[in-house]
Amino acid sequence: MPEAASATPAALKGSAAAAVLLMLFNEDEAAQILSRLEPDEVRQLGNAMYDVADVEVDEVNQALDHFVSKAKKRTTIGYGATQHIRGAMTKALGEERAETILARITPPTRSTQLEMLKWMDAKEIASLIEAEHPQIMAIVLAHLEAPVAADVLQLLPAEYQEEIVYRIATLGPVSNEALDDLEQLLMRGPATKKQGAASQRGGTIEAAAIMNNVRKDNEQRIIKALAKRDKMIAQTIEEEMFVFDNLIDMDDKNLGTLMRTVDSQVLVVALKGANEVLKAKIFACMSARAAQAIADEIEERGPIRLAEVIDAQKLIIGTARRMADAGTIMLGGKGNDFV
Repeated sequence: MPEAASATPAALKGSAAAAVLLMLFNEDEAAQILSRLEPDEVRQLGNAMYDVADVEVDEVNQALDHFVSKAKKRTTIGYGATQHIRGAMTKALGEERAETILARITPPTRSTQLEMLKWMDAKEIASLIEAEHPQIMAIVLAHLEAPVAADVLQLLPAEYQEEIVYRIATLGPVSNEALDDLEQLLMRGPATKKQGAASQRGGTIEAAAIMNNVRKDNEQRIIKALAKRDKMIAQTIEEEMFVFDNLIDMDDKNLGTLMRTVDSQVLVVALKGANEVLKAKIFACMSARAAQAIADEIEERGPIRLAEVIDAQKLIIGTARRMADAGTIMLGGKGNDFV
């Protein structure tokens, strides 16, 4: 094989390729691009830019070829669409009539100051809302990513934490007026009231996602307090905190212990609706003979009603919870807690 062929670098992809392109722009141009990205994207791209600082010429060319190939598949119709539509309407109808029409047809948008929350750390957010009503706290947390929301929740007064989680779990559509009040809190300035569709955030799924990122001791205390207030809400949150797919987060030892307590027929039905990665992980925790027997029976079974699959998965999850409560296994996801 020629030496040149063996020395050809692998093509850069993803954030590495994007970082190469960004490094080719001047500071002002790069800043305009970065200003349109989400915080996590900025961090990821920033790290990638350091990684490709000494990139080779061939890799730069490959990144450019990749970009051109992608760009050819797209149109530019969406760029500047709002200004184009507004300009055309105004010229055609006059400013007053155009504004009337646009007010009815423009998709609801919000130059929301809530976007600022993504750039703040948990301590800043907690400090900002700690003196506010629990409903405001709940709305703020519902607009955060679950891990950040969990950090903020744990920094807020303990006596409010159960109340906040309950309000998140039962949060209905949030009116634009309420969001405007929240923006005023963030801006510390006057807010302009806007009419429009309500914003839907919160619910038991979002509350469960936050609780999944709370320390185990706080989780147990909050769930216990929730159960006293509303047993059904507490039960629903607990059910959504750990579902069948979460078994993949368990380590092999704990998962193996769980699988040894599960009836093989229940497992066959449950795995009928599982993804291949989870199946492989569960089989790896069993003896080769037992795993093959389960796999063969899954293959031989005909179609199974989805309701039966879900019931079987719930049985296994119920067993896992009971074993976790008894201290027999650890469910994973809270492995950083020590006592």
